[in-house]
Amino acid sequence: MTTPATQSTAVPSTGLVTEGQYGIRPHSEGAGATVPVQTRSERFRSVNVDDFEPVTGREHEWKLSPVAAFADLTSGELDGSRLAIDTADAAGIATSWIGRDDARIGTAGIPEERASANAWSTFGEALLISVTGEDDKVATVTRTGLGTTPRGAHTVIEAAPNSRGLVVLRGTGDARLSENVEILVGAGANLTVVSLQEWTDDSVHLASHFARIARDAKLKHIVVSLGGKVVRVNPSTHLAEQGGDVEALGLYFSDAGQHLEQQVFVHHDAPHTRSRVTYKGALQGEGARSVWIGDVLIGNAATGTDSYEQNRNLVLTDGTRADSVPNLEIETGDIEGAGHASATGRFDDEQLFYLMARGIPEDEARRLVVRGFLTEIVQQIGQAELEARLIEALEAELQGA
Repeated sequence: MTTPATQSTAVPSTGLVTEGQYGIRPHSEGAGATVPVQTRSERFRSVNVDDFEPVTGREHEWKLSPVAAFADLTSGELDGSRLAIDTADAAGIATSWIGRDDARIGTAGIPEERASANAWSTFGEALLISVTGEDDKVATVTRTGLGTTPRGAHTVIEAAPNSRGLVVLRGTGDARLSENVEILVGAGANLTVVSLQEWTDDSVHLASHFARIARDAKLKHIVVSLGGKVVRVNPSTHLAEQGGDVEALGLYFSDAGQHLEQQVFVHHDAPHTRSRVTYKGALQGEGARSVWIGDVLIGNAATGTDSYEQNRNLVLTDGTRADSVPNLEIETGDIEGAGHASATGRFDDEQLFYLMARGIPEDEARRLVVRGFLTEIVQQIGQAELEARLIEALEAELQGA
């Protein structure tokens, strides 16, 4: 459903009645009785922060998050002025600023929670990244020097029909940022978006990414979270037209006291669509925390769907916690396949023994195992220079271990 930017609230097309922050639907077993909405697709949505109740941490979408650490982003006033950005444009990828009334804003998705709505309610202009042309190209947009002022932002990435390109959204320096990113992938386009979080140790970054994929188009969406005190990047993908394809990848390395979170949603809403979700992370140090929630909905019109999601976590020390929750909803039996998997564990002792038996010291052997575990994601970016830089960043994290 397309919602104009000027519309303050929107109710999903499921016909549910909304009340406060949650949609509520009639209970089938008794007149007048209600039950809270249980599925991701039926959550209440609005672009107006005042339509959401204050965050307490008991809400379904916040119960695994350290909400006290970013109360200023969920309930406080945000600076919605333009972010300081450094762009390395390529021919065929251009950046500009557009007003809130631009017709593209709100077409990929709208907020499902208060932090996202607060950013939507306060941004003044949206950063537009336009991708055109059928040749391969790469552009990096770096957000830096944001300081400690709570900020709200909005970005639209639009890939024209049959275009190709790779866009890197990079965050460095200090930040307290809540943002929304809309990704519009035109018919036949092939787009890669890398969200790279390299913030300072005290930074907080909350992001909701909404993607709409048109007919026979493909999106590769990659989240790499290395820096920041609290980083929560939630990508939602709507496979809206036949033949749409999404590959959602994630890589995170959580150090002591660091909270890295991803809540992934893939909605198959058209025939013969495909999705692959793979997130991998490592945790080390007292209080290191990761949260991964993966929701896949295969709608009743999505015949011929091919879907699989997985999350893998490698625990390097005591005192860490990894939450991993895969969910799968299927509303039609006419699909090619669907599945999910989740695993959290320590080193493979056999791998360590193999390396140490060949004269490699234990510390170095452990780093080799972790690097091999994580670089599987990096190597799927498809851009050698960026892959090499990320491997260097991972090496720095491992040296810290």
